[in-house]
Amino acid sequence: MGTFKADEKYGGAGTDTTPEPMLVTDIQQGEVSDNADNLQRKLGNRQIQLIAIGGSIGTALFVSIGGGLARGGPGSLLLAYTLYSCMLGLVNNCMAEMSTFMPVSGGFIRLAGKWVDDAFGFMAGWNFFFYEALLIPFEITALNLVLSFWRDDIPTAAVCAGCIVLYAVLNILAVKAYGEAEFWLSGGKVFLIAILFSFTFVTMVGGNPQHDAYGFRYWNNPGAFAEHRTTGSLGRFEGFLAALWSASFTVVGPEYIATVAAEAKRPRIYIKNAFKTVYWRFGIFFIGGALCCGIVVAYNDPTLVAILGGDKGGAGTAAASPYVIAMSNLGIGVLPHLTNALIVTSIFSAGNTYTYCATRSLYGLALEGRAPGFLKKCTKNGVPIYCFCTVMLFPLLSFLSVSSSSAQVLTWLINLITAGGVIDYIVMSVTYIFFYRACKRQGLDRTKLPYTGWFQPYCAWISLVFMVCIVTCYGYSCFLPWDVTGFFSYYTMVLLVPVLYFGWKAIKRTKIVRSQDADLVWEAPVIDAYEATFVSEPVGFWTEMLQLVGLRRAKGGDKRA
Repeated sequence: MGTFKADEKYGGAGTDTTPEPMLVTDIQQGEVSDNADNLQRKLGNRQIQLIAIGGSIGTALFVSIGGGLARGGPGSLLLAYTLYSCMLGLVNNCMAEMSTFMPVSGGFIRLAGKWVDDAFGFMAGWNFFFYEALLIPFEITALNLVLSFWRDDIPTAAVCAGCIVLYAVLNILAVKAYGEAEFWLSGGKVFLIAILFSFTFVTMVGGNPQHDAYGFRYWNNPGAFAEHRTTGSLGRFEGFLAALWSASFTVVGPEYIATVAAEAKRPRIYIKNAFKTVYWRFGIFFIGGALCCGIVVAYNDPTLVAILGGDKGGAGTAAASPYVIAMSNLGIGVLPHLTNALIVTSIFSAGNTYTYCATRSLYGLALEGRAPGFLKKCTKNGVPIYCFCTVMLFPLLSFLSVSSSSAQVLTWLINLITAGGVIDYIVMSVTYIFFYRACKRQGLDRTKLPYTGWFQPYCAWISLVFMVCIVTCYGYSCFLPWDVTGFFSYYTMVLLVPVLYFGWKAIKRTKIVRSQDADLVWEAPVIDAYEATFVSEPVGFWTEMLQLVGLRRAKGGDKRA
């Protein structure tokens, strides 16, 4: 039992025509639930932080990044990853403000439907669902490729089946089981990144079997900027674009934190902290990763070029990783095998995260009537059981790699998926612009929200324009010359978006939400009531880490009345 009184802490002066948001004057008694639906808040601070840091990092940062290096060179790669990380940081700035204020089930897809247009939420939800669901077979296929680094006779079908079973086990249990698994798996990713960064620094200053202090040699010879498709300045610019497309697939983040927000303890505190970690994660992991790749191997390295060109086996495996190529060039043994082993855990972790996110996004669609109602059913542990069963059909696509080249299947999935991810960021930016206008119109003081985004609404507009340019231009190569197969491979998701939006709009006759009509109360009182039940201080990340080994047990604990 608990008592809750929502005060005017979010409210403002209002207007003559609009009721003040967040104003509840009566006191009500009753059960204080975790959510307005059946999901349960079981994820602790340390789990959320590790999911935020490494939950979505898969094969791209360690292996696929080599494609961007070969096409653009180290200078273009660093610039592209820096630019894209900064632009995605602007999206994160938008999402952090909305998601800490309204950490609802379904994340940003329900915010889009509530504050922009129901049809917009329908489009956003199904786009995100297909994006996440198709990433699951992508990671399983990538896992098969990575395992072939050791031997070629590992049964592809057995690996696919094993992954599907493990994903099912981890996601059918309570969300806490998923969170605990991701905590340890994401920790492995951080460990791998630390190893690779250390390898880069130690070897570049001469700590290698050849005692060669190569430093930034490859930035001078063959150079910092590679030519791609054409020659001269245009070729170098196209090389930069190729590196930018690589970044658009590799650098991700805010959508996953928004999704777990509905099952996080103390979301107004822990989710806010998670969003803040995204900025330094972009800086250290993605920008740092791009810098290290350009240091350890040349963009015209014969092994890298041969693998990417299909003239040599190993595409998609650790053998194609710039780091492993550098280790081979320097005559370093053992470390490539350790790297490959940790890449395996990284890929498995990413697939596990995508299974979770696809399940929750489908559940969010069902809550708003944009998917069949039976999908709303949850187990007593708070798992949307029918959503989970539906999502588990998608990993079966990984069996395509049994009869077709795994590398070819990866190419198909990457091209289909990339646009879907960028569209998600467009949705977040548009949703924030509508949210910002509604706050101004209704007199809601944003400075009193749990997190206040900086430089708004300009951040949202800049990120919107940039992401629209990316999703419009990233498949330009199919026009030079015209390639029908390439066009549909790159733009299928882009073409699907207006069909979903206008189709639902025509069927349901939805209208764009006016700023004075946007519901800025919604589930905030439920979340405030839940937050008010805590009687202990929030537990810090490092405190929880110490508690894992038996220290500082008496501190915190997220105790509730």
